[in-house]
Amino acid sequence: MIKQKIKGRGADYNPKNRFERLHVEDFPDDIAEDSNPYAALEGFEEESWLKRKIPTQYFKDDSKSVIAKNDSEDLGFENSFNPYRGCEHGCIYCYARPSHEYLSFSSGLDFETKIMVKQDAPELLEAELKKKSYVPDIIMFSGNTDCYQPVEKKLKLTRGALKVCLKYRNPVSLITKNSLVLRDIDVLKEMAELNLVSVCLSITTLDRDLARRMEPRTASPEKRLETIEILAKNNIPAGVNIAPVIPGLTDEEIPEILKLTSARGAIFAGHAMLRLPYSVKDLFLEWLRKEFPEKESKIINRIKDIRGGKLNSYEWGERLAGKGEFAEAVHSLFKMSCKKYHLNEKEVKLTTSLFNPKDQMEMFDNSDSTSSLPWYKQNSSC
Repeated sequence: MIKQKIKGRGADYNPKNRFERLHVEDFPDDIAEDSNPYAALEGFEEESWLKRKIPTQYFKDDSKSVIAKNDSEDLGFENSFNPYRGCEHGCIYCYARPSHEYLSFSSGLDFETKIMVKQDAPELLEAELKKKSYVPDIIMFSGNTDCYQPVEKKLKLTRGALKVCLKYRNPVSLITKNSLVLRDIDVLKEMAELNLVSVCLSITTLDRDLARRMEPRTASPEKRLETIEILAKNNIPAGVNIAPVIPGLTDEEIPEILKLTSARGAIFAGHAMLRLPYSVKDLFLEWLRKEFPEKESKIINRIKDIRGGKLNSYEWGERLAGKGEFAEAVHSLFKMSCKKYHLNEKEVKLTTSLFNPKDQMEMFDNSDSTSSLPWYKQNSSC
């Protein structure tokens, strides 16, 4: 039985949680939704804010650190910064959804309606950068959930963290689906002048209707293209990540996405194949039955083609790339299109040589002082 669609949400229900429940504390009333944070997403229909049935709740996250370490061989970064857990963008395919279960929430509606907020994120980041043990390196903003999701308009935690990185001259690679990043263009320009930042816009489709159905609270494809153009005109290294590529649904859009983003000033690009870990599989299949019943069989078969007959794979080297003839065809299409539209021709490197922890500068040997931009890896993650 197909569940009834909930307006303005990606998921329609909460699948069973794998973990035990824990206590969470309500976020202060002055951070409650007393205004529409979606004003930042130009092109988003206002009536969906006024008529939605399920409000978003925010909870305190009392984490004592904000730099997460990653040792995956599939990813191009080791450090990430995420001021929010859960994401109101509501992308139905989001691989981060199951992480919400560790908080005793569901990966479905809870993931996009119950957001954990690290309200001291900028201060915690500064404390970590000042530690004697910290070695300067690129920090990926949005390594898990989007640091520019709608509530960021009000809380400004990402902006505060960018200012901290500028203060200490620590490089940042940032990825988002939200044009709200342009609010911080003043800070980004200063960082770019010092070769400390790059910004990647994630674009899965150019079809506005498909984007609204698949990524209900993100900026429109047009706004994302415009954002790349504005960043590039302000000399901020900008690129695109086509992730996830959904076999049988969005793979044919790869050349046009790369063509339009290159024309707007993008200089680098990455891509990753759809992956459906844990409950994401059930959520995505339910969405697919409801939104594209006529394409359901084709899309499922294509996904199985790149996952060895399954709907997901966990092996390093295959999680993001997939395998098989269809996966190879997608990768070839991406490479040929990048070459045609002059993307990834020059490797952008961000510097760590300017890092200034004030009383610790003598501790670092900056002879090898550049780090490659993570998104140049063929199969980046989004």
